[in-house]
Amino acid sequence: MVLTATNTNNVKVYTVSGSNLSRKLPDWLARRKRRELQKDVEWTNRLELIQDFGFPEAALRIKVTPDGRHCMATGVYKPQIRVYDFDNVSMKFERHTNAENIDFVVLSDDWTKSVHLQSDRTVEFHNEGQMHFRVRVPRFGRALAYHSPSCDVLVCGASPDVYRVNLDQGRFMAPMQTQSSSGVNVVAVNPAHLLYGFGTEDGAVEFWDPRARNRIGVLEPFIAGTSGNSFEISALSFRGDGLGAAVGTSSGHVLLYDLRQARPWQVKDQQYGLPIKTLAWVEPTAGAAVGDAAAEPKVLSADARAIKLWSAESGRAFTSIEPAHAINDVCVVPESGLLFAAGESSEIMAYFVPQLGPAPRWAHFLENLTEEMEQSPTQAIYDDYKFVARRELDSLGLAHLIGSPVLKPYMHGFFIDLRLYERAKAIANPFAYEEHRLRRVQEKLAKARESRIRATTKLPKVNRALAQRLLQMQRVDKMERKQKQPQQQQQAAGSVAAGHESDSDDDDDNGAKKLNGGRQRKKAQAAAAMATAVLEDSRFGDIFTNPEFEVDEEADEFKQLHAMPTMRRTEQKHLKQQQQKKKRTTRDDDDSSSDDEVDIRTSKGPAASLEDDDDGDSDGDFFS
Repeated sequence: MVLTATNTNNVKVYTVSGSNLSRKLPDWLARRKRRELQKDVEWTNRLELIQDFGFPEAALRIKVTPDGRHCMATGVYKPQIRVYDFDNVSMKFERHTNAENIDFVVLSDDWTKSVHLQSDRTVEFHNEGQMHFRVRVPRFGRALAYHSPSCDVLVCGASPDVYRVNLDQGRFMAPMQTQSSSGVNVVAVNPAHLLYGFGTEDGAVEFWDPRARNRIGVLEPFIAGTSGNSFEISALSFRGDGLGAAVGTSSGHVLLYDLRQARPWQVKDQQYGLPIKTLAWVEPTAGAAVGDAAAEPKVLSADARAIKLWSAESGRAFTSIEPAHAINDVCVVPESGLLFAAGESSEIMAYFVPQLGPAPRWAHFLENLTEEMEQSPTQAIYDDYKFVARRELDSLGLAHLIGSPVLKPYMHGFFIDLRLYERAKAIANPFAYEEHRLRRVQEKLAKARESRIRATTKLPKVNRALAQRLLQMQRVDKMERKQKQPQQQQQAAGSVAAGHESDSDDDDDNGAKKLNGGRQRKKAQAAAAMATAVLEDSRFGDIFTNPEFEVDEEADEFKQLHAMPTMRRTEQKHLKQQQQKKKRTTRDDDDSSSDDEVDIRTSKGPAASLEDDDDGDSDGDFFS
């Protein structure tokens, strides 16, 4: 038997229904996996609390009937209502609707009478056989409640008015006008003295007397660290004794009030900053020992991320449950430790907390669960399939298989058998192994290069680009000085060997080149001296330490001031390339006419190439 369990705050929480899947699997894959798992002994002996306990896509709301023998839930897609029979631990029936459900209330002790608030502004009344009647409200609804003595259905929504539909007279009654300027998010009826409670978008809770239909009080919750009207009331729940009230806000806080006082006696932060969706009072069970944690009254608060149970008196955390999917609604089976969570998953999650209460009578076998049954299997569902997009399918040459049973369409692509995918990939790219081998060799070489010892220069945090350019100037000057002396010796030796037998045109060219080279060397030496002065002089120290001297090279002013040197450098490089090309053509012609005549003075070394790269740059160009 597969049973997942968590131990939060030394409280065991067993997942007795549902899975960890956050979305529904494709139907074809679910059927195939189900056929394969029929031979799996562990799968066949798994625990399934209620048969077909879920919806095709997601569950929206879930509630237990007052008699505790049935459960009603709403979900999508398509929008539908499902009723589950606890005695038979299976689904009793399902009924489809025209729109998604927002909220519903069970009117009778069993499931036979219920009222549903839909997303298309309609309120539907269902009986045991069909939808009995439908009525439309003026504004979009958000919540509803039922006042049994007057047979009034209260509907609140995107309006300051709370609409009343009287089931005895079959008509709308005069609405209740709240002080809210935008709308009412939640409505609740006190089970003891039937006091109305309306939670508004303005962050206030209004209490109304149903007998006089007048406002008798306004509660304005205050949370430390938040400004006024910065949150909304998203959840409201009254305690069974008629004095306690739990208020949930859109900022993720829960406040517990005594109706006789204006200040909360307990404030709890859900720690996620998400609106509170569900609040419930969990009273201690009859068999709980005095002083035990189960004997304390608890509050269940749930947002989209987690379900938390904590003490109503001390605020101490009892346990928490974090499903793998977003939570929409939570309900507690009365007088038991069983919880139902409806969320953005195809299956409704069920959790059993033994320390919270006993198992319900219809699921008494849960009491026999032991730690030997706890397992955490991780079965891969898509191991045998590969998801490919349409573009990849075309590159593999398998586009002609679209529409055949080989490709299973899903979302924006297809599922294909993994063996077929590997075979098609090998045919489409037969040199994949060689490419992989070369790639591995390059990765190993790159890794070996990284292990070498390198001289690193620490750059300042302020004006890093400027400091890097100055250091580059110094490196270029040092390199030229190292290469200058061997180059001069080589030129002198070449002149002696040639016997000074060069033509007058070559002498003029060499003289021009020497003149240009000397100018370039002088510019480089001056730039290097200036860079050394800026880097080593203490008077310029603030340029690299004080953030106020930071140069923003992306600013428009900087680009306007330094646009001309960049353009001039580009034009000069282009002109230099044209001249070198022309000289190379002339040299080839001279070589073809006279092979014996060689002028080594026209050869360029590494230093000359570095000088050519910096040709045409002024001293100020290094800072551009």
